[in-house]
Amino acid sequence: MRELRFTIDRQSEGRRVGRLATSLAGLSETAYRSGKQAQILRLNGEPVHANRRAQAGDTLSVLLPEPAPVRVEALAGLPVVWFDEDLIVLDKPAPLPTMSGRLNDRPSLEGMVKAAFGDFRPVNRLDSGTSGLMLCARTAYAQALAQKMLHTETFVREYLAVTEGCPQEERGQIDAPIGHDPKHVSKRMIRPDGKAAKTDYCVLERQGNRALLRLRLQTGRTHQIRVHLAWAGAPIVGDYLYGKDEEKLPGRFALHSAYLSLRHPLSGEYLTFESDMPPELRDLLRAGD
Repeated sequence: MRELRFTIDRQSEGRRVGRLATSLAGLSETAYRSGKQAQILRLNGEPVHANRRAQAGDTLSVLLPEPAPVRVEALAGLPVVWFDEDLIVLDKPAPLPTMSGRLNDRPSLEGMVKAAFGDFRPVNRLDSGTSGLMLCARTAYAQALAQKMLHTETFVREYLAVTEGCPQEERGQIDAPIGHDPKHVSKRMIRPDGKAAKTDYCVLERQGNRALLRLRLQTGRTHQIRVHLAWAGAPIVGDYLYGKDEEKLPGRFALHSAYLSLRHPLSGEYLTFESDMPPELRDLLRAGD
């Protein structure tokens, strides 16, 4: 078991130990409830009930289970960029689905990660048609902490996209709310009553009627980049849902998660990863001449 220790200060005095564990250790409610059964709480070294009230100067310990052992033989073929006892960074190919489907037995990233690491705890997800960097956690605790960092300065994701057409400005921000499309269960659309959504973009290259864009998410709505670019008159090449099919990209479209930077939620170390855009996507620019 891994032990996390916290010294109770005057501001936290009198609070219940269970509430302190969730706030100080960053545990999700699910992780906390499952941990209660295993008696994960200690106060000054002794097991303690969650309703006990802490005093200033007390030492609160939270015991966390170790991650499942890695099955080395299952790592072959899994697009792992880096991992430690808390996190996994993957470079997902397309059109590999992230999640397993209930109605089919197609290979998925979820199945591959479970085979190697014993569990699948995605921090962010990629559409099946999107390739590139994606973060998973190995424990519920690490997942809860990492997800709290999403869309903050300590967790940055950037994408590359080849588009049909191009935004008018060389760089800018698309700020348009996104909600469900009432006419299509799988689609999203720009609508005034949607959720706030912001995407920063920079035009890197233009070739004929196509362009290469670098994009950074400021929010995390479903299909955000795809919806925003289509609304801006520059749909992603091959986006069969918001644009049109591209025969050179069967099952996928020209969107790639190229950059991931984060502060490790436990060690505090800053981690940076980059992934080159697949050549079949870059070749699309020449096809736009």
